Amino acid sequence: MKIAIDVMGGDFAPQNPVGGIKLALAELEQITKLLLVGVPEVIQKELDAQGVSSPKIEMVPAYQVVDMSDSGLDAVRKKKDSSISRSVDLVKSGQADAVVSAGHTGAAVTASLIKLRTLPGVERPAIASVLPSRTKYWTLIDAGANPDSEPHHLVQNAIMGSAYARHVLRTSNPKVGLMSNGTEEEKGNALTKEASKLLRRTPGIQFVGNVEGHDLWETPPDVVVCDGFTGNILLKTSEALAHAIFGMVKEEIVASFRTKIGGLLAKPAFKRVHTKTNADEYGGSPLLGLNGVTIIAHGSASPYAMKNAIRMACETVSHELNPHIEEAVRQYAITHATA
Repeated sequence: MKIAIDVMGGDFAPQNPVGGIKLALAELEQITKLLLVGVPEVIQKELDAQGVSSPKIEMVPAYQVVDMSDSGLDAVRKKKDSSISRSVDLVKSGQADAVVSAGHTGAAVTASLIKLRTLPGVERPAIASVLPSRTKYWTLIDAGANPDSEPHHLVQNAIMGSAYARHVLRTSNPKVGLMSNGTEEEKGNALTKEASKLLRRTPGIQFVGNVEGHDLWETPPDVVVCDGFTGNILLKTSEALAHAIFGMVKEEIVASFRTKIGGLLAKPAFKRVHTKTNADEYGGSPLLGLNGVTIIAHGSASPYAMKNAIRMACETVSHELNPHIEEAVRQYAITHATA
């Protein structure tokens, strides 16, 4: 595996990306090369500070950094020497199998779309994020790539999400639900109502109908489809809520001696739940539908999260997901044309 890392991307760059690289080199044996993209002097200084040295590391110079105030398109067109642009270039040229970035999501999506292009039949890529519930893990798609979507885009999201669940997460016959404000068919806005009609006629996916908020944390389907605007709000809200709840529980535990004792006894259980709900465990989310592999990590991703984002990149490549998505979309196009 040859993975390009946008070392200058993220709220805590280059410290956390380099920390993730250090962990990945120690734990991920499948890596043959890590291409560290960014300002060489800055990266080398951080590598030295953290004691990171490996023949698997190669530096790739990039001297521009994308600011959060930049639009995705401007970041690509006006900052061609940015770390994210150069990272995606490495995938395009075949020098890297995947790119991992915790930087500007819009820039990562735009650079990947413009430089890598979509797979045949795919109109727009979509971010797939794995989330926990009480009963299992499930995939949210789109988690933020396309704020404005058409009904047929949600159908493609369902096809790509099903392929991801089947071939990467190893779910044999993934069930697909459509995010809405009620489970009844008549619920939803114009987008979800039309998407629901299309999904019911889409072969190759097991569509189970609408799902609403409380379904997601109890008994969700394997794949939940929505537009990127809804998905991004849902993703960030759920992660913030999990963090807030653990904060409130911690405050109550230390409020008295008795609760401290109880908290100590329950610590293993709390730790297991925290691990299950911690976004760092998943690291990053693949941008599906591209002629290449892009993994988008959180801007505040910790070194542990960056390591897991690199792991996610390796898994996505090794499972050869893109050919499966391409074939599924092709089969849908054939069936749709003859319907």
